[in-house]
Amino acid sequence: MEKDVNNEVGVPLRPFGRTEEMVSCIGLGGGNLCRRQSDEPTCLKLIQRAVDEGITFIDTAWDYDDGESERRLGKGLQGRRDDVFLMTKVCGRDRATAESNLHDSLKRLRTETIDLWQMHEMNWDNDPEWVCGPDGALEAAIAARKAGKVRYIGFTGHKSPHIHLKMLEYDFPWDSCQMPINVLDYHFRSFQRQVLPELNRRGIACLGMKSLGGGGQILRTGLTATQCRRYALSLPITTLVCGIENDENLEQDLAVAREFVPYSEEELNELRSQVIDEAGDGRHEWFKTTQYYEAALHREQHGFPPIGHVSDD
Repeated sequence: MEKDVNNEVGVPLRPFGRTEEMVSCIGLGGGNLCRRQSDEPTCLKLIQRAVDEGITFIDTAWDYDDGESERRLGKGLQGRRDDVFLMTKVCGRDRATAESNLHDSLKRLRTETIDLWQMHEMNWDNDPEWVCGPDGALEAAIAARKAGKVRYIGFTGHKSPHIHLKMLEYDFPWDSCQMPINVLDYHFRSFQRQVLPELNRRGIACLGMKSLGGGGQILRTGLTATQCRRYALSLPITTLVCGIENDENLEQDLAVAREFVPYSEEELNELRSQVIDEAGDGRHEWFKTTQYYEAALHREQHGFPPIGHVSDD
């Protein structure tokens, strides 16, 4: 992995795949901006401080908190839009719904162009066919890019590497792929072992997420948050999306970024060996082994009942 270049406030920047774009090695995750920080003024200050402190990669999605995440980011980024690389995700699987999602996202984010638009939650085996097939959401993305509403196109998912590999089989030059990157992943349905090498080979930006396991489950193994973040950043990824919910989280992750020194291969293997007894069955990676992390919208798309629903039959 090439040596990082720091921005003016000391946050390392990395290339966005095969493009000439450079983005911060840690990103501000939009999934918890409203869910965990319900006070809007405090939330907006957190967004603005993150950008002022050098975080340039911004993550959100059309469906996060019924659009509230996008709305707050749009408000918080006023006057700072040109300082960030703004990503949001599309939830519609067909072209018409995806186009509707895009219209909503542009309006909420108060921007004319989204830097990166990603197909969200490729977690079901037939999602690739829906999205990449005739009249699928990918057609909407290609048209949006041609119209200047979207600059780059990618996809996300957290369920299984084989679905990501299926997406990569399509004859389309993906710009990015977002997936779990953490120390436990090395031992179970491993994205870092099965998907990451192919992304690097093709110059596709890897956006890491769930470095703490989603909700911090990995910390139950005895590893610290700093160790987990540093592990993920030591792999050849573009940026690590972090669930920053308050100033304390922000300061912790900024310190990891600014003081970052990659683990050696020996140190990486030592961390992997520390967790091997708890990693092989996915007990701390619920996003792979349960449907707890599947968004209600996507469950509905696939005809599954809401989480917690019990039939009387």
